Amino acid sequence: MSDNKYLDEYSEDSFWTKTRNFAQKAGYDVLEKALRLYYSATDDDTPKWAKTTMFAALGYFISPIDAIPDLTPAVGFSDDLGVLVAAAAAVVMHVKAEHGEKATEKLDSWFNKQSTSTEKDSEK
Repeated sequence: MSDNKYLDEYSEDSFWTKTRNFAQKAGYDVLEKALRLYYSATDDDTPKWAKTTMFAALGYFISPIDAIPDLTPAVGFSDDLGVLVAAAAAVVMHVKAEHGEKATEKLDSWFNKQSTSTEKDSEK
C-alpha cells in the first residue's frame, strides 16, 4: 500500500470502466484530461515520480468517494477536473503531443465527433 489512498484506488480495469460508464456525465473536458494523463502514465519514457502523480490523480477520478460525489447533478465532476488539471500542470513536461492525440482519438470515437482538424476544415 502506498501513502496516497488515491494511488491505491487506481487500476486499469477501474479506469476504463469509469471512463466508459461516465463518459456523458463527466463530459469531454474531464475525460480529455484523464485520458492524457493515462496515456502519459503508461508511457515507458515517463519517470516514476511523474507516473505516481498521474496515477494518484486518476485514482481520485476513479474513486467513488471524493469531495463532490460524481452523481451530484451539474457539479459532480468539478473536483475531479481540478485534481486532473493540477496533476497535469505538475507533470506537463512529460505529457507528449502523442498522448493528447490518443486521447482525442478515443474521445472522438466515444462522442462521435470528427477530429478537430476536420471540423476546422469543414468550417471554411
